Amino acid sequence: MYGNDRGSFRGESFAPSAPVEAGKEYEVEIEDIAKKGDGIARIEGFVIFVPDTKVGDQVKVVIDRVMQRFAIGHKA
Repeated sequence: MYGNDRGSFRGESFAPSAPVEAGKEYEVEIEDIAKKGDGIARIEGFVIFVPDTKVGDQVKVVIDRVMQRFAIGHKA
């Protein structure tokens, strides 16, 4: 009716949805370490912060929270 296929006319974001979902488990490789010490993994370029990991770790991570530009998870 109003708006278009990409979102509402009321100024909603047209940003693509995250490639991960809260509560789901993913296998990732830790590629880097953040300033606060959390491991950084990426799925389709989307950043996931995983505490208690180090560069090179292959871990299964459960996503706790998904934000617009990143997600936070923990080792499964």
